[in-house]
Amino acid sequence: MSQPAIYRLQCKTQSYDWGKLGSESKVAHFASQSGAPVDPSKPYAELWMGTHPNAPSIVIGNTATDDQTSLKSLIENNPHLSTQAIHDEFDGDLPFLFKILSIRKALSIQAHPDKVLGARLFKDVPSIYKDPNHKPEMALALTPFEALCGFRPLNEITQHLEKYPEFGELVGPQITHNFISTVADNTSNEDNNKHVLKQLFSSMMTSSEEDVSRLLKTLTCRLSQSPASELDELDQLVLRLDQQYPGGDVGVFSALLLNYVVMAPGQAIFLGANEPHAYLSGDCVECMATSDNVVRAGLTPKFKDVNVLVEMLTYRYGSAESQKMNPVPYGSRSLLYDPPINEFSVILTKLDANQDEKHPSIQGPSILLVARGAGQLTGEALKTESDFCLKEGYVYFIGAGTPLNIHADSEQGLELYRAYKA
Repeated sequence: MSQPAIYRLQCKTQSYDWGKLGSESKVAHFASQSGAPVDPSKPYAELWMGTHPNAPSIVIGNTATDDQTSLKSLIENNPHLSTQAIHDEFDGDLPFLFKILSIRKALSIQAHPDKVLGARLFKDVPSIYKDPNHKPEMALALTPFEALCGFRPLNEITQHLEKYPEFGELVGPQITHNFISTVADNTSNEDNNKHVLKQLFSSMMTSSEEDVSRLLKTLTCRLSQSPASELDELDQLVLRLDQQYPGGDVGVFSALLLNYVVMAPGQAIFLGANEPHAYLSGDCVECMATSDNVVRAGLTPKFKDVNVLVEMLTYRYGSAESQKMNPVPYGSRSLLYDPPINEFSVILTKLDANQDEKHPSIQGPSILLVARGAGQLTGEALKTESDFCLKEGYVYFIGAGTPLNIHADSEQGLELYRAYKA
């Protein structure tokens, strides 16, 4: 019998404090489709689909394997499923980690190092930075989704220094003056703008805990005493973040510097190396290079590496809308989200009842998640039984070089996300 090229996976959940509770979580809902029980009081934050050793996916429901075969073991024993080149380059692992995130409260203000910085941090502080890799990532909204992403346009930051005097007091009058005057100077170049932006961010992030706590209390008390009808979107966000991380977390002030990005289902953002961000709420599909390297500096009780974060950032700035990706058509009913990195891309396929879609052969390995609906999957190149059931929450590994036929059933539509390395 020929080696199969499609395998259904059982994937593991991760429970972090910021995750949605019980059945409110897409993570828990998807995991339950493979028989996992759901605890209504437990936060279900992430579903991991891949070969990462912290939560490796297991092959299920295939006569060629037993239920305890890990996806990594499958690939190691059958390198052609990944291609020999990808297998060798990534030591039998997939080049990417595919996830579902369900977010109840804000994640930390953070950035991910590039490969050069990642290697240095791993060498210097291996107890904190566990590998030498970079960690670019992409988030595609499953439900309405909020994030902080990249620095705001500089004129918006100027407006916030004026609107929120506590912000200006925190960074100091001289840095506030330098920033506002540089931004107002039409002859100022981008290097000068980035320099004063870095000064502003550095001053904020290195402020004393006493000053942060005192000024946040002043700010939130002032906003709380205003009529609700007078609070704008940013006012409400500041109050919400302070409630989620009480006691004076400098990350709350970051909302005045970083873009507040709101995404509808199907919209996406790409988070490249050395760019500040924080997920705030909602459910998303996330794909990332396989790494655990995170440099945190706010909205977290975990270790904050402020000096490294301040020095590593690019200090690029732009609008919230400019942070969103522009997908391109793929096939007749799919969209391709193709970030400027080599480790992964993601295809989103949406079908109405009885519709079909073809995915041509992809050179490398892929993982497919059914996010909604039901249908059938057929791998054209297979010489074995090749019809696979598609149901909400089902996850499949697709071997390299396998063209797919996808069919939505007669009553429901179908929504699929497929991460791959070409």
